[in-house]
Amino acid sequence: MSVPAKEQFSQNLMVSDTKQDTASEKIPVIARPFVSEKALKYLDIVEKFVEEECIPADPIYAQQIGDGVQARFTAHPPLMEELKKRAKELGLWNMFLPKNHFKEGAGFSNLEYGLMAEYLGKSHVASEATNCSAPDTGNMEVIAKYGTEAQKKQWLQPLLEGKIRSAFLMTEPDIASSDATNIQLRMHKEGNEWVLNGSKWWSSGTGDPRCNVYITMGKSDPNNPSPYKQQSVILVPADTPGITIHRMLSVYGYDDAPHGHGHVSFNNVRVPESCMVLGAGKGFEIIQGRLGPGRIHHAMRSIGAAEKALEYFLARINDPRKKPFGKQLYEQGVMLERVARSRIEIDAARLLVLNAAIKIDQKDAKHALKEIAEAKVLVPTMALTVIDRAVQAYGGAGVSQDTPLAEMWAHGRTMRIVDGPDEVHLVQLGRNENKRGKFLLERIQWQKKKGEEYAKRHGMTPKDVLALGRTGEQKAKL
Repeated sequence: MSVPAKEQFSQNLMVSDTKQDTASEKIPVIARPFVSEKALKYLDIVEKFVEEECIPADPIYAQQIGDGVQARFTAHPPLMEELKKRAKELGLWNMFLPKNHFKEGAGFSNLEYGLMAEYLGKSHVASEATNCSAPDTGNMEVIAKYGTEAQKKQWLQPLLEGKIRSAFLMTEPDIASSDATNIQLRMHKEGNEWVLNGSKWWSSGTGDPRCNVYITMGKSDPNNPSPYKQQSVILVPADTPGITIHRMLSVYGYDDAPHGHGHVSFNNVRVPESCMVLGAGKGFEIIQGRLGPGRIHHAMRSIGAAEKALEYFLARINDPRKKPFGKQLYEQGVMLERVARSRIEIDAARLLVLNAAIKIDQKDAKHALKEIAEAKVLVPTMALTVIDRAVQAYGGAGVSQDTPLAEMWAHGRTMRIVDGPDEVHLVQLGRNENKRGKFLLERIQWQKKKGEEYAKRHGMTPKDVLALGRTGEQKAKL
């Protein structure tokens, strides 16, 4: 970080900052030993950048995108480049690549970036402004971890520099994509090329005119006896002949322009063999490595959205202009209860996610599958609940464009579906937890038998033991 930028930024503090704990001071005590001094410093810078520059820029960015489908998906608001330049000056760039796995990142752990991602989640523009937005983050991790040197030079370097964007293509419209073994987009080899045929939707990033590459999962070996070795991941240049973007899908009416989530078809799309990632049949290995950290990023951004919703909630119930039945809303007991529940739920969810991030840092995402799944299920539901309470406090304004709450709720609702629907994670969690069932049944039975031995030794019968805890009248009847 350049000294002039740092000094200038420090002088431009909101008055309220003197009354509030900084981001580094709000780190949960249980996570503090895992956070470096460097990360503490940059966490405070992230907070100020988001609160003072990104959040005020959100409505301006939306206006610069404009109206009309054609305009919205060809727009690149100049404000974004201004914010990206500012983020680089402050040293806030590519924070997401964990230091224990990648040399290309900014040198932070999953935990440290998770704390930063919470603040990025409070603004629509902050993640892209710092080059930490999905799906680019996960795509860069894939290329950095599994890509060849040629693939890194062609795609990773311009992505790291923020010169291009990328898309992630996995989900398909005609199958149950919650089971990735169902994926049907076919890849077959002809000479030194792979030929792709099929369709994808919810292809995040395909709407952006700067999107240059699609990270695509398809079935390359449908006859392999292992359903987990039938899939491959390949890098497809966005301008390859045979690709058709049919439409952008909306999220409760929001189109997420210019990023977009596209419905895309492949008709004899030919890609050089050199674009295959890691090797044919390695798709599941790659995707599992990609989705683990990505779920943590989503979860922490969702916690940031929940914090923002609670801030709006508190602002509304303390607005002296709004007095239903002659009282401010904070004087209505039910509102304070909702505030308290929101505070508890956000703090509990944060601890769950940070615990998952610590486990990933200790080894890898496979080491933290349970914790990642717990966060994936709990956090979106928590965020939706908190946002909904804020919406209710605002009444009609809460469901309109006059606050960010409605859009936050719409996008928050998708988090219960993306990266695997809640049901998939719950079934797996329940199945793994149930593996303890036989052992626990045997232990409880053993404990009861041991108790009977204690009872016999002390002159008591099993009937006496069962009577313990009953009232005197009940014991007399026995």
